Amino acid sequence: MELTPVYWILLLFISRVAAGQSPGSLIVRPNRHQFFEYESVSLSCEVQGNTTGWRVVKNPAHGNLTQCGDVWGKLEGINCNIASTKSVDSGVYWCQSESGEHSNTVNITVTDAPVILEIPILPVTEGHSVTLSCRHQETPSDLTADFYKDGSFIRTESTGEMTIPAVNKSDEGWYLCQHSKGNSPNSWMNVTVATPSTPTSLPPSVSPPPSLPP
Repeated sequence: MELTPVYWILLLFISRVAAGQSPGSLIVRPNRHQFFEYESVSLSCEVQGNTTGWRVVKNPAHGNLTQCGDVWGKLEGINCNIASTKSVDSGVYWCQSESGEHSNTVNITVTDAPVILEIPILPVTEGHSVTLSCRHQETPSDLTADFYKDGSFIRTESTGEMTIPAVNKSDEGWYLCQHSKGNSPNSWMNVTVATPSTPTSLPPSVSPPPSLPP
């Protein structure tokens, strides 16, 4: 049976809770879920203590689990650089040690669509400000965009950016933006409370809301 990305997320989360806090963290630069094709992205394993044996691994939407340097990415120490992203680079990523320890998981979407939503890939802490940006590949003069959460309209912004000045748990969910040039994919924004003992919440094991019609 082929394991889906959601299955892997749940499996890794259960293992993480059972084993306690992971010594490793996966950092994505730039800090966002969505990328146009041919953009660059850096995936870094930040590890407490000995970094030997840690690698960035990926479970794609279709295919087998692979690690950086096998058929994708350039391995530099415990860091992985993808110089020119393609749609096949979409998937769930995390850091994993030779002994089986693993970091948080992140879901990256690479699209050939003309519009993406710049939304943080790492959890946003309650009370902090966050800005979501609707970005067109060609930077048109009209930046007006509509923002949606869980399929419901939030508001229109003439600047193409929507700021939430102090996020709370109710702001967690699936977001997308709609521009005159097209719609972005859906991405999940994760919101956590400001206590280190609280586990990271995960996207629901159901499909995201359907994309809006162009």
